[in-house]
Amino acid sequence: MAGLVAAVRARQLGLEPELLEKGDRPGGSMLFSSCVIWRYRSLADFRRECPDGDERLQRLLIERLDEALDWLEALGAPVVTRETGNPRTLGRRFEPRALTDALARAAGDIRLGEPLLESAARPVVLATGGFPVTLAERRGLLLRANPWSEGDGLRIAGERGAATVGDADEFYGRALPAPPARIAEADFVRLAQLYGRHALVLDETGEEFAPDPVSWSEIDLVQAIARRPGARAWYVVDEPTLNVRVRERTVGEMIEAARDAGGTVLLAAELPFPLPPACRYAVHVQAAVTHTLGGVRVDGHARVVDDRDRPLDGLYAAGVDVGGVANGGYASGLAQALVLGLVAAETAAREF
Repeated sequence: MAGLVAAVRARQLGLEPELLEKGDRPGGSMLFSSCVIWRYRSLADFRRECPDGDERLQRLLIERLDEALDWLEALGAPVVTRETGNPRTLGRRFEPRALTDALARAAGDIRLGEPLLESAARPVVLATGGFPVTLAERRGLLLRANPWSEGDGLRIAGERGAATVGDADEFYGRALPAPPARIAEADFVRLAQLYGRHALVLDETGEEFAPDPVSWSEIDLVQAIARRPGARAWYVVDEPTLNVRVRERTVGEMIEAARDAGGTVLLAAELPFPLPPACRYAVHVQAAVTHTLGGVRVDGHARVVDDRDRPLDGLYAAGVDVGGVANGGYASGLAQALVLGLVAAETAAREF
């Protein structure tokens, strides 16, 4: 999304951008998301939820997102709803395919199957989606993202002297049904198991390990699962919990989705360790990464900087190639892509 946004905005400002897409279609991981683009209600809320993030970038998202959402609508992207379904946040939900199509039309020529090379002309906006593919392979996680985000932006920025920020192991993701479940890209949202805070969470040995309490976003729980053997866990629930509603679905519906996908759903009594007598069902889950939180360091104008905070000539970054926004918590990766994509294009237009 960040690359599409930057290209559209650059074209509006009179530039003639070349949009290089490593994959075989535009849209990146946005295409498989719920496409809710949101922000916290205030900077204070953002700081409280993501205490390790860069306050400059967090302020930028708070100040720019509302007008950026209007900008998307002006491109013809249809809004599904103007509510996020979360009282902590403000934003809008788009239909991901229609949003991708609107951005692609406005961006102009998109060169598919063409990765960014180290020799790329300047100025360049890095918008390669972080490094979830690499992280998943290194840590034994499921991939809940497009298959092309391997860290090209981070690598190229590093070769030009860029600084990095954030923990390279920190990520946003979800718990998905563990193999042998069959999970296609179109199933990333539908198969997310979003009831960990309502479950007894055990590792493969039967040890309980969930954070106490589990946060509303459950990102802390997913990262805790990622640190357990095999990055796997059991979610164990009692009968009443099946009727608990999380967003649009009940816990029972999420468990049935896992079963239908071929995931391991057992009676709690079938597990090889003792459980409280009220436990009814056990679902085997594995941590899945959507995008990384560590990345390239930028200033408040989306310029990539070195370790002395000096901008590198002609080099910008947007989306989750940028680190230091949501560290220590959870924020909208699509909001980060939208706002920083706009800012990077606007800065490049001023400087070149």
